Amino acid sequence: MQSIKIVILTGLSGSGKSTAIRALEDLDFFCVDNFPPVLLPKFIELCKASSGEISKIAMVMDIRERAFLKEYPDIFKGLKKKGEKIDILFLESSDEALVRRFKETRRQHPLAEKGSVLEGIKRERGKLSDLRMLASEILDTSSLTVHQLREVITQLFSKVSNKKKMSITLTSFGYKFGIPYDTDLMMDVRFLPNPFFVSDLRDLSGNDKSVQNYVMKNKVAENFQKKFLSLINFLIPQYKKEGKTYLAIGVGCTGGQHRSVVVINSLEKILSKKDCQVRVVHRDLGKG
Repeated sequence: MQSIKIVILTGLSGSGKSTAIRALEDLDFFCVDNFPPVLLPKFIELCKASSGEISKIAMVMDIRERAFLKEYPDIFKGLKKKGEKIDILFLESSDEALVRRFKETRRQHPLAEKGSVLEGIKRERGKLSDLRMLASEILDTSSLTVHQLREVITQLFSKVSNKKKMSITLTSFGYKFGIPYDTDLMMDVRFLPNPFFVSDLRDLSGNDKSVQNYVMKNKVAENFQKKFLSLINFLIPQYKKEGKTYLAIGVGCTGGQHRSVVVINSLEKILSKKDCQVRVVHRDLGKG
């Protein structure tokens, strides 16, 4: 029988699973929403017997299926024992982002019952904590638009070449706005010279040349960039050996306006020349 590419799409309600499954459908995955885990082994057998017509499947599994939390551990374990490779993509967002989305769509959270949306989100986050630990990839969609989420899914699962490129997301952020949920590597650059205290630079951003020169034109910044880049260059092939195809790197400063933006832009220029797909997100730029 042929091998089947299996993607389980799961995570928090309101985190973008519907958008993600549509993106996978555009990548020629056979997609099923709200799929009961108990049917998965038989469904895989049927797909393998399809004479190559179905080679990639993606299913959304979450708390809408009442037995999901009880059934998935044994079923996933049994499939892995049979040699099936299952990629679990776990989508999540900040409480603030999820509350806003539920208010905008006027939907009721499935676990809110008579309580608030926020109570339902916290309850669901707790129930899915074990599944989150099993995930192959964890994607925080808090700051992503629908189009950006589709782009990330495409980068993760499109067959760019026979040898899959590492997809790297570089995110600048401000610590005063909270740390990103989904970073694999996080670097604090608050030790670099701060343009906020220079009157001519305060209202500019890390995208401006004068700010870039102020932050990076010194020995400390030069040594830091060499050492940080050396670490990243060391880690990328190690991650690839383990089958990891997506790497999220976060760089933070106080407000996410100057130093972190400069460092992320500098990394983007360097890593884009390597065998990687690079995407930049300046999460807090413009928040002030």
